[in-house]
Amino acid sequence: MKFWVFTHSDQPLEYWLEDYQRRFDAWQAGGVEGIIVGRMHFKQDDGSIISSYPVDVKLYADHGVEPPEQGPRDLEKEQKLQAMMDDAAARGWKIMTFGTGRGGAVGLQELIDHYPQVEGVIIDGPGENHYELAFHHGGKLLEIREAEDDLIYAEMGVDFARMHRGIEHLRQSLCRLSPQRVRYLAEGGLFSVLNLIDLDEDGLYWLRMRQERSRRSWIEAREMVDQVSRKIELGGIPRTAVFSGLTGQDYEQMAGYFDYILPKHYYWHRGFDGLYGTVARWVQTLGEWNPSLREEDAFAVVKALFGIELPGVQTLFDLEAGFPDEFFDRIVFGETRRAIEAAGVGKVLCWVSTARDPHSGDAMPARDLIGILRASEAAGLQRFVFHPERMGASEWKVLSTMCGEPWSEDPNGYWPSGTQKPDSFSGGRKKPSR
Repeated sequence: MKFWVFTHSDQPLEYWLEDYQRRFDAWQAGGVEGIIVGRMHFKQDDGSIISSYPVDVKLYADHGVEPPEQGPRDLEKEQKLQAMMDDAAARGWKIMTFGTGRGGAVGLQELIDHYPQVEGVIIDGPGENHYELAFHHGGKLLEIREAEDDLIYAEMGVDFARMHRGIEHLRQSLCRLSPQRVRYLAEGGLFSVLNLIDLDEDGLYWLRMRQERSRRSWIEAREMVDQVSRKIELGGIPRTAVFSGLTGQDYEQMAGYFDYILPKHYYWHRGFDGLYGTVARWVQTLGEWNPSLREEDAFAVVKALFGIELPGVQTLFDLEAGFPDEFFDRIVFGETRRAIEAAGVGKVLCWVSTARDPHSGDAMPARDLIGILRASEAAGLQRFVFHPERMGASEWKVLSTMCGEPWSEDPNGYWPSGTQKPDSFSGGRKKPSR
């Protein structure tokens, strides 16, 4: 497999500007064939954020749009970034940005005019609806958020009273789970599961409106990209396939609007967005709402709703043991295969990370990265994106060995910044010459 690297959205761009040629040489040897750059701003010494390119006042005027105010600029950093982008383009790498600039078709046009190297844009979680049962990462499943969703749903003309009735009915149903009911219905297939959660017409309406909300956001993104002056590819990053039914991100439908589908191969425990952590929070919340349930019963409800059974996991404590080989062979393989079957192998690039910042999850060792990549390749995946956030030496060793030329671990050459060099803990002494 070959892969792209994401120069992380919360990492100031200037971090990547220093010594980029050495970094790119190592990445290219290790199998990198593309980068996703962004977000497109710099971080000043006082902590403030400034744009990496100027406002094109004429462009906004030509489109009858009020331009944003021109903020401070850092011309030296802008020049370095252009040079870095030119270097990547000269290598034949695919270059995409994380985000669409200042927003809308005009903002995207402004971005690609300033950066002619850019071939496409990536949108994180397009149309994504919340899927955490507990309040987590700023939201929860059983709510309509006033600041965002009310406006969107209002434009759709939805029946808010009906949606709220559906949410409340489902909440009450999930609070009335007895051990006997779970053990009777959870293993009975679709129609038994519908009885288990007592899904009514209002609940179905709420789910349908969530799906429609997702679809409309994809249409808007596609229309925006298609309005600019040259061909720009569009990528979207949904949650992993097992949660897509609840987020509203149907991969098969998404493929009609996006050039790339980048499912999040996020499996860590705790933090946010990781599969282990999400399953754990569902189990914990169901247990809090239904004190008579054993943890095994709550896991059975999760299996009934999402169709996932974690190998070797019967209780929450079992999650602390990490990932057995069967997890990669069954879960990672299956999630990858589902994505490819839905969207096509040419459109799928799994978005791989091992819980390093900014997701705050339990770190996954190199063994787990090997398991993810081997299972994904066995399922037919041809390319992936690695989300480094200052990747460690073990991660780069795995990536370069599996995708290109194995890294030589020369401390005088390229060295991943997530791991200290060998001489950094020698008290300032240098290795003596023979």
